[in-house]
Amino acid sequence: MITKLVQPRSNSDPEKPIIFIVDDDVSVRESLGHWVQIAGWKPAVFASAELFLENAATPGPCCLILDINMPELNGLELQRVMAAKGINMPTIFVSGYEEARNTHAMNGGAVAFLTKPINSAELLETVSTALASWEPSP
Repeated sequence: MITKLVQPRSNSDPEKPIIFIVDDDVSVRESLGHWVQIAGWKPAVFASAELFLENAATPGPCCLILDINMPELNGLELQRVMAAKGINMPTIFVSGYEEARNTHAMNGGAVAFLTKPINSAELLETVSTALASWEPSP
């Protein structure tokens, strides 16, 4: 079962950024979502790139934390699909494999690449940087 933590925007938090988290590992999704929520942002978690594409909307400030290695549509492929659809969202790639660090990801507009296990302070600083670079899609 997929837990989506994202809620519709309300008048009480119209500017609260949404941090989309796409990772096929439930423990990673839950821990990243927890850190994001504690930092005061709104997490929206997805177990696959396909579910993200079907359900994610970008109504305001947001960024994407994206696993590179996933079955079906992987992180690099999702990055290309988003670019083709004109979805402009700062992306932070994560992977359990240092060798997965990829110039294609960075050349495709990724803000950063973090290796699992992820240091929470580094993640939150990177998310802050990503949110600062967010611009609405045309």
